[in-house]
Amino acid sequence: MNNKICFIGGGNMAASLIGGLINNDYPNELISVTDPDQSKLQQLAKQFSINTTTDNQTAVQQADVIVLAVKPQVLADVCKSIKESLGESNLIISIAAGIRSTDIDRWLGGNNAIVRCMPNTPSLIQAGATGLYANPQTSAKQKDVAEQILGAAGITLWVDNESLLDAVTAVSGSGPAYFFLFMEAMQRAGSQLGLDEQTAGLLAKQTALGAARMALEGEDDPATLRAKVTSKGGTTAAAIASFEANDFEGIVQQALTSARDRAIELADELGKQ
Repeated sequence: MNNKICFIGGGNMAASLIGGLINNDYPNELISVTDPDQSKLQQLAKQFSINTTTDNQTAVQQADVIVLAVKPQVLADVCKSIKESLGESNLIISIAAGIRSTDIDRWLGGNNAIVRCMPNTPSLIQAGATGLYANPQTSAKQKDVAEQILGAAGITLWVDNESLLDAVTAVSGSGPAYFFLFMEAMQRAGSQLGLDEQTAGLLAKQTALGAARMALEGEDDPATLRAKVTSKGGTTAAAIASFEANDFEGIVQQALTSARDRAIELADELGKQ
């Protein structure tokens, strides 16, 4: 791929994708970033030796792929400001949470190839999980381009129905916070059981890392892995029984449904612009 890529917005997610691309030997001279914050641009230019500017329109005119990496609340204004600068073959990639591709296309003037993405914060360390949806105007080649760009920050998975990105948001987009919450709870519980806070915290974090690696890298699914470490009448069985008695699965289901429903509400609200 030798496309000229323009990132509109130079925040953490843009920086993570740029870093991943360059680590995968993507030519830095083909990457540009626009942002109103000059200090942010200077930092990105120094770190990655890429092109930077505050001029969205000129940058878009010179690009093949435009990555919309701005806050959802300002996306409508950004799209409307660049629509006259777009070419017929541009690919638009949006990593702005919650904004539907139909609204983005409307703000951009219509009939654009758009890939909407839902990355998560581990993308900042190239360990992310990103759900992607391509609108009907997007070609197979353009989908490959989007997958390469987002794949620089972790794994990518496509959904055929855009509404499923709300479920992706609930599972992986918001998901890191669930695991952080669980680690917090384990650390506090370990401290209450007599461990010092630092020891309890490190044990919780390393256990989470090890369990995730076993689930990702092994052949067994999570249910099988859980069964293998749950001896009848043992300590793990006692903990699992306590979780189940308090409807652990129901709590998780309710939480993810709440996240999904809020994603839909936000999309409805932001799409009114």
